[in-house]
Amino acid sequence: MKKLYVPAETVKRLSLYLRNLRYLAKEGVEIISSDKLAQDIYVSPAQVRKDLSYFGDFGIRGVGYSVKLLIKEIQSILGLNKEWPVALIGVGRLGSALLNYPGFKEFGFRISIAFDSDLKKIGRIYQGIKIEDFSEIERIIKKENIKIAIITVPASAAQEIADRLVRAGIEAILNFSPRYLNIPENINIKTVDIATELESLVYYLTRG
Repeated sequence: MKKLYVPAETVKRLSLYLRNLRYLAKEGVEIISSDKLAQDIYVSPAQVRKDLSYFGDFGIRGVGYSVKLLIKEIQSILGLNKEWPVALIGVGRLGSALLNYPGFKEFGFRISIAFDSDLKKIGRIYQGIKIEDFSEIERIIKKENIKIAIITVPASAAQEIADRLVRAGIEAILNFSPRYLNIPENINIKTVDIATELESLVYYLTRG
């Protein structure tokens, strides 16, 4: 069977649609039109319909979309209809903040294990999660069959950690380390560089 090609930007927008739909559901909204959903996400109604059409026809002509049903459909499309265990590598300031973040569970993710090299942290239980030694990365991740990892280590250690995660069977990495990593093409990776984003904002400020 030929694999369905879906543009990366469409996948990103699905996450935005889902976040907004969850907010609307909490507000008691039951039906939403493509016009309203587009307005909230700052895209065109045609773009909303095109994005959703890759996966099926979820609306009722002249009525709109059931908020609850569309949430369920997008969750299924994104693979969020189950909980995903996540490994956190590096329990410094950022890593600790992520361990404290309560929103992961709402979106289908659970940090189930954390790793660090600091002997003062290893073995401690933090937010219900045991902090393991870096030396145990491959063994524990393979044993727990974890497929997603978050890297929050210094740039100097990031490539080595990424290599070890790949060997352990990790298939998706969210990288907060301030460097781009050289990994196999079959591994999905997203790099979050806050400084670069701020630099881009300053560019537009200075050119305004």
